[in-house]
Amino acid sequence: MLAGLGALVVLTVCGLSGYFIMVDEQAGTGAQANGATPAMTAIPRDISTREADSAALTLAEVFPAKEIVIAPDQPPYQVLRTQIGNDCKVAATDELGAKLVAAGCNQVVRATMKSPNGQYLVTGGIFNLTTEAAAEETHDAVKPLVDAKKGRFTGLSAGAGTDPIVLSSTHLGWDTRGHYLIYCVIARSDGKEFAQGDPFAKQIIFDIVELHLRNTVLERRAMVPVGGTPSPGAATSPGATASPSG
Repeated sequence: MLAGLGALVVLTVCGLSGYFIMVDEQAGTGAQANGATPAMTAIPRDISTREADSAALTLAEVFPAKEIVIAPDQPPYQVLRTQIGNDCKVAATDELGAKLVAAGCNQVVRATMKSPNGQYLVTGGIFNLTTEAAAEETHDAVKPLVDAKKGRFTGLSAGAGTDPIVLSSTHLGWDTRGHYLIYCVIARSDGKEFAQGDPFAKQIIFDIVELHLRNTVLERRAMVPVGGTPSPGAATSPGATASPSG
């Protein structure tokens, strides 16, 4: 394993709950003008603890298709392999793996993908922890552990041509939502080092960690459409909505 290049924490963005609220407010303005009662589109669902949000994650929920569409007018990410399991140490090494276990991690769902331009390999996923506080504490521990070379998130091999995600230098991104810790690691497909300030790596982290895993997958889990209570594990069509280590 090659030494990492450091850790880059991705800034979070507003979730889709803001969109639902905005839609409700706009609908309410028009309805009030017509003397009608505003109609809500969705209501929040508590995902701050595993006790309140007890349904396990599923592959169909997190990676429902062979492609991840971030924007309709852009090429998708190709999903090469998915994995789900209860041993969180398969996705993190050394003290970072132990930290996840101590935080009550009982599940990790991850996948390895190829970037739209084919030049990068990405492993991204979600760890299922006990509470929001445990997720935030683990989040804050990642950078010190990675910097001290006491642990890192690992890539998932997906067969021929994907060795760099396991063996090469990687960029790393992570975030939280409720009682979940979200992460991704990125390697160049050719196994070479990243250029200084590689803009593509930063964009990939934003696409996978923030837009797909946090603001699409976990946003669906955190909102219940009015008029129905679908299972948190029920998947809808992918992409409808819509940072270094080693």
